[in-house]
Amino acid sequence: MPEVDTEKIKKYGVLIKNLKKELSRVVIGQEEVMNSLIKGLLTNAHVLLEGVPGIAKTLLLKTLAVAVGCDFKRIQFTVDLLPTDITGVISYHEGKGFYVIKGPVFTNFLLADEINRAPPKTQSALLEAMQERQVTIGRETYMLTEPFFVMATQNPIETTGTYELPEAQIDRFLFKVIMKYPRLDEEKTIIDNNISVRSFESYNVKPVTNGKEIIAMQEFTKKIFLSEKLKVYITKLVDSTRNPKKYGLTLGKYIEYGASPRASIGLAIAAKADALVRGESFVKPQHIKNIAYEVLRHRILLSYEGMARKISTDEIIDEIFKKIPVM
Repeated sequence: MPEVDTEKIKKYGVLIKNLKKELSRVVIGQEEVMNSLIKGLLTNAHVLLEGVPGIAKTLLLKTLAVAVGCDFKRIQFTVDLLPTDITGVISYHEGKGFYVIKGPVFTNFLLADEINRAPPKTQSALLEAMQERQVTIGRETYMLTEPFFVMATQNPIETTGTYELPEAQIDRFLFKVIMKYPRLDEEKTIIDNNISVRSFESYNVKPVTNGKEIIAMQEFTKKIFLSEKLKVYITKLVDSTRNPKKYGLTLGKYIEYGASPRASIGLAIAAKADALVRGESFVKPQHIKNIAYEVLRHRILLSYEGMARKISTDEIIDEIFKKIPVM
């Protein structure tokens, strides 16, 4: 096992602790969701946050952007939103000629709020930016500033005026995080400490890091050790979604399409981020299990029968872990 800088692990551990402390100033509870967002940031990936209205999805993402000390922009997705409203347009001014007006995608933190309210054509305007970190406007291509992090929210219970995310779009998100209701004791605290009775500025959220340090943390995350044995384990987990009969998955008959190699890549880097968040210098099987649901749940496509029977992809992942032992 190669040596890992333990001092940096301690240093980044303190930074992550401070980051969660700032998030907790505004959002009560939701520690696991906070951890997932931080892991998404460490992996230089993007996060889709799903939850019912009113549980502080947008507020949590806005607070994270402020606490990280990076530029932040928000796009409220609506049915009439155009692709150029995201990427930018070429305009003309007499005497000045043609010039580019860059859209809100040119930022460090982009909040795509209620992303499933815009039609697929508009949602797809983010594809190039999310994968290649660049945007094409007219005939010119412009690189985005690093770090670049897309955080999107969607409402799972409302269908009127919403559109399913295209498979190519949803696959660009490393994590699909489910944000649940707070506990009773947390909700009691929320009554007296919420954004409706206090302004966001009154929480006094302070930046605890900056873009340069975030990039350094992302590079360090890649150096967390992942054994060959666990790489084989990861590939078997993903392969079982494509060949369920081979692994004896009874719920496999409800899978229309399994996860792509991007899932294997995602499991590996996300497990490294989970290890770093927990102060570990190498990946353990439990780290893979900690992040598997968020990496795989949106990459397993159900058949019509599976959807009709209301089978959840989380149930399938449960069975995968029962049937595939750690090598």
